Amino acid sequence: MSNHLSEETFDLSITHKNIHTRSPEGLPTPGVPDWVWSVDHPYLHGVFAPVADEASVNDLTLEQGMLPDDLDGLYVVNGPNQRFKPTGRYHYYDGDGMLHAIYLSGGTAAYKSKWIRTQPFLEEEQQGHSIWPGLCGPFNHDLPGAPIKDNSNTDVIFYQGKLMSLWYLAGAPQAIDPLTLETLGQETLADTLNHNLSAHSKVDPRTGDLIFFNYKDTKPFMTYGVANAAKGIRTDVPIDLPGPRSPHDIGITERYSILHDLPYFHDAEILARHKKRVVRFHHDVPARFGLIPRYAETDNVRWFEAKPCYVLHVVNCWEEGQCVVMIGCRQSNPGGNRDPEDGPLASQLAERRRTHQLYEWRFDLMTGLTQERALNDLNLEFPTINNRYLGIPSRFSYLQLLPEPPKGEGVEGRCQTFDALVKYDFETNEYQRYDYGEGVSGSESCFAPRSGVCGELAEDDGYVITYTHSRNDWISRCLIFDARNIAKGPIATVRMPRRFNVGFHATWVDGVDLRSDTEAR
Repeated sequence: MSNHLSEETFDLSITHKNIHTRSPEGLPTPGVPDWVWSVDHPYLHGVFAPVADEASVNDLTLEQGMLPDDLDGLYVVNGPNQRFKPTGRYHYYDGDGMLHAIYLSGGTAAYKSKWIRTQPFLEEEQQGHSIWPGLCGPFNHDLPGAPIKDNSNTDVIFYQGKLMSLWYLAGAPQAIDPLTLETLGQETLADTLNHNLSAHSKVDPRTGDLIFFNYKDTKPFMTYGVANAAKGIRTDVPIDLPGPRSPHDIGITERYSILHDLPYFHDAEILARHKKRVVRFHHDVPARFGLIPRYAETDNVRWFEAKPCYVLHVVNCWEEGQCVVMIGCRQSNPGGNRDPEDGPLASQLAERRRTHQLYEWRFDLMTGLTQERALNDLNLEFPTINNRYLGIPSRFSYLQLLPEPPKGEGVEGRCQTFDALVKYDFETNEYQRYDYGEGVSGSESCFAPRSGVCGELAEDDGYVITYTHSRNDWISRCLIFDARNIAKGPIATVRMPRRFNVGFHATWVDGVDLRSDTEAR
């Protein structure tokens, strides 16, 4: 990294319209790669600006409160951190995957961050520059592996002693050592995996099953499967869809999985002819949710129709009498509303200004009908729960409050920041809220149960952990809340050793699982 370039050197008009690039005192974002100043894209600046290198620091500084003795484990966030200057037009989803992890144990905290070293990353690292285009294309099928870069930057889960990073367009899952964050190579599920996996594959905390899906532009357009090496389970089921789709999540209950066929997808002919992936919302096509028995070996899907929408993320699903219940974050206009002043970035920036509703669908197994209703009008997304309740009835979720679409001048609300942490109670439909403050964005938060406790814990007996990123002082922090009362504010605040950027998805790994599973590997 050098320092001879600055934002005054280049035209950053779209960036300045959408994001603050300086602190209130006028200080530019620190620690960024030098090339960033030459690219006019708001998701490469401010709180979204990538860092230039990896880091590892022990004994982090505690700014406020005390770290609980019964908080033991790993909180890790995956997200885009572009290493080299992009080739072609950049998209926020293009950045190279980087993990930012905080290790909490015995009242101490340590930090590690590493890039996810996919095969494309290694090739670009060797060449010293970007090779693959991103989501804006043009898709180049002459490049090895894939026509755009599979960067594994979207999701991270913990499965059989390893972290697994996943890409939202269905890519090669990467196995990662949770203690060192070293990329171990492509995850093969004991040499049984011959296709990609999408982000948001699920690990059942009671059975150890990995429930996954894959999607692509050729038949079969979707594949569903289950893996559990300890039990010798391995299934792969092709799913019959009308054409290529863009599902983002999957739901699970104790007996079923819920697949998504949603009317927000690209035109395969346009992609083939123009090498551009053009996504459109089809208002006249119903949403479909497919219930499939978890261990089905054939395409035994029962489809339920619902109002047209898109769903990025599911909160939780469970069985209740003759119904399967799914709670998620529904979008009625997934393309957003474009601002012509955003020029060539108008479409992709509009997508990040979407509004969401916390929503409930009930799929009646007796009648085949769907009941649906909105639960709340806040713009909530990036939901997490106490993962021990995945697939069974749960009461609480921890979500991020996103900005409402902008209505006037100024940059506020023009980029998708996380403005507040919300704990939602599905039993009472009430919520608690903690605002991060002006100029501060949070991260997807995780619930961490209290460790070393004998007997059953209440669902919210534990802690909620998140990173915050402030443009006020260009400092990243880790906030730890008592999950029972997040409105009271964090019980501890850890100052991270450097600023890093807002990420996508996170996971929590209990210390006992971290140690026992990695020792068994």
